[in-house]
Amino acid sequence: MLQVRIHGRGGQGVVTTAEMLSIAAIEQGWHAHALPSLGPEPIGAAVVARCRIDDKSVLLREPILEPDVVIVQDATLLHQVDVFQGLKRDGYVLINSKRSFDELGVGEAAARFRHDRLCTVPATEIVLKHLGLPLSGAVLLGGFAALSRLITLQAVTRAITDRFAGRVAAGSIAAATEAYEFVRREVSELVRL
Repeated sequence: MLQVRIHGRGGQGVVTTAEMLSIAAIEQGWHAHALPSLGPEPIGAAVVARCRIDDKSVLLREPILEPDVVIVQDATLLHQVDVFQGLKRDGYVLINSKRSFDELGVGEAAARFRHDRLCTVPATEIVLKHLGLPLSGAVLLGGFAALSRLITLQAVTRAITDRFAGRVAAGSIAAATEAYEFVRREVSELVRL
């Protein structure tokens, strides 16, 4: 079972991101479900959503204490919440930022994990360019597809069109595709090191 924990702030679409990841996984023939870890939180409060993906029915509803994947939609949380807590040593980390792990002040924590599974992507900047709205969740899923190769970009685009329509869907797909290419280049560089 693949367990994904998504960190962000209320109002940033953290739950929607988890739902779209679940849809993308189902699109590829997996069983999946997404749930918020807490009830509705005030705008700006720390929020966690979770998604579980497996090849059989997913019955667990408990919080994810040992994630395989951590996605951080808001890098300002890095010094307020231990996003790395319980992350498996071979886990994946994707952070919405144009800064490196060291520049974000979490290089020491990140050093415990495989460097080829850690990446930052300027998701907000990318989506603002394509859509003009700070909806970074779909963009991060495009980056996650490239980082992990556990879901495809095609499945992500289908999940986007399942959730959004018109200009929002088109802009989100373009942004997710750019993030996919960005992360793919970054990971290629890391593998060469």
